[in-house]
Amino acid sequence: MSYTGWIILTASLVGLSCSLIGVFLILRKMAMMADAISHTVLLGIVVAFLVTRELSGPHMLIGAVIAGLITALLVQWLYQLEIEQHASIGIVFTTLFALGVILISTSVGNAHLDVQHALMGEITFIPWETITLPLIGNVPEATALLAIVLIIILISIIAFYKEWKLTSFDPALAASLGIPVVLMHYLFMSLVSITTVASFDAVGAIMVVAMLITPAASAYLWTDKLSVMLVLSGIFGVISAVTGYIIAARIDTSISASMAFATGIIFLISFISSPKHGLVSKYTRPSISSLR
Repeated sequence: MSYTGWIILTASLVGLSCSLIGVFLILRKMAMMADAISHTVLLGIVVAFLVTRELSGPHMLIGAVIAGLITALLVQWLYQLEIEQHASIGIVFTTLFALGVILISTSVGNAHLDVQHALMGEITFIPWETITLPLIGNVPEATALLAIVLIIILISIIAFYKEWKLTSFDPALAASLGIPVVLMHYLFMSLVSITTVASFDAVGAIMVVAMLITPAASAYLWTDKLSVMLVLSGIFGVISAVTGYIIAARIDTSISASMAFATGIIFLISFISSPKHGLVSKYTRPSISSLR
């Protein structure tokens, strides 16, 4: 595959993985949690580096996932202390992200860990860091990792579809039916953390947040059916990745930022033209009084 092909494929895997997880974030009214975890994983990555002094390996993933779970635990703890959830998220993610930034500037030294890279990523470097897979050959390491994460997400959604649906729409009913709501919550937070970490190095925090939230929010405007929303969100994520790359290539700018911008364009189109919730349909739909 060509250099450009690997970049587009990697970005599409990010868009697909994040947009599927993002559907449940939207339905659970936890959109800000995506922003929180996408920033606090930086602390887990930095701590993993300080412990091992290596910039690659499974310890980075483990450290970042632990940071994501700690974020979810702290937010839930503050919420149980009767602090509003959005305030709890803001307190936790700003504190932990700031701690990660402080550790980078004071303890990391000459290692290639910087805040700019954390925010914007560097997807153009992805094709150069390869691994050899049986029957496939050389594949970018990030692409292989994202493919594995996507498979895990698909298996989790298919295997626990009923549980995800019930716990997202009516946690009380799910608990009364014997579904372990708390366990499903932290399993979901683990999936969010894994997806965020796998995408983090390639595309940075900004695109991760955009892909987690905006395609799902766009899909929510088009349908009220969960299965359709999942499909639409995945399609919007892939379209955003491809469109964003085309924009970046045309005007010679940041690829990740252009992809995030593309998610906004898709949302704007959906917000205006979706048949049920769009602005056009609201203004053109006959009112009840006019039908009398």
